[in-house]
Amino acid sequence: MTIRVLLADDQALIRAGFKMIVGAESDLEVAGEAADGREAVDLCHTARIDVVLMDLRMPHMDGIEATRRICDDERLAGVRVLVLTTFDNDDNVVLALQAGASGFLGKNVAPAELAHAIRVVAAGEALLSPKATRGLVGRFLEQNRAPATPRLAALDLVTERETEILVLVAQGLSNEDIAQRLFLSPLTVKTHVNRTMVKLNARDRAQLVVIAYQNGLVRP
Repeated sequence: MTIRVLLADDQALIRAGFKMIVGAESDLEVAGEAADGREAVDLCHTARIDVVLMDLRMPHMDGIEATRRICDDERLAGVRVLVLTTFDNDDNVVLALQAGASGFLGKNVAPAELAHAIRVVAAGEALLSPKATRGLVGRFLEQNRAPATPRLAALDLVTERETEILVLVAQGLSNEDIAQRLFLSPLTVKTHVNRTMVKLNARDRAQLVVIAYQNGLVRP
């Protein structure tokens, strides 16, 4: 099945470059282009979009707000957002993850890596490197923690084993890494992760990472 991609960036030259990369892949196609966040949201409603390549800094509506509107809209439940940023340590990336983005990449990414990232996100997985989850996400959420943030009540529904796996997911481990550490099969780990996402109403692994840090299950 062809993955339909929306390019959201206020710089036409950057969109043109990504359009060439996406168009060169037989299973990917550019379904639309947007020069600001508002256009991106509108196109998600009018065209069938699977993955949005979202720039963070755009006029009229930035990528964070656009991501939030897309991810909060039940009518767009199948749309995934992949954030593109110039800086790997950009705190705005974490705001985008909190808004519902499934991961992020630097704009200097290699063509093959970008195509792979689109496929990963389209499949419902999160694109977060261990370095990013342990560093950027944890540091930002620790610095911006509200003193009286209540613990998420849904965590009481998560079993001890699921909590153990949730912590490892938040540390950036893959299903295969977790399986080796806990002497489980990757399929068993995936089942636990999926059940945890349902219980915590998380869209994907990126949301699980944010929840784990926000609720003190993992510390930077």
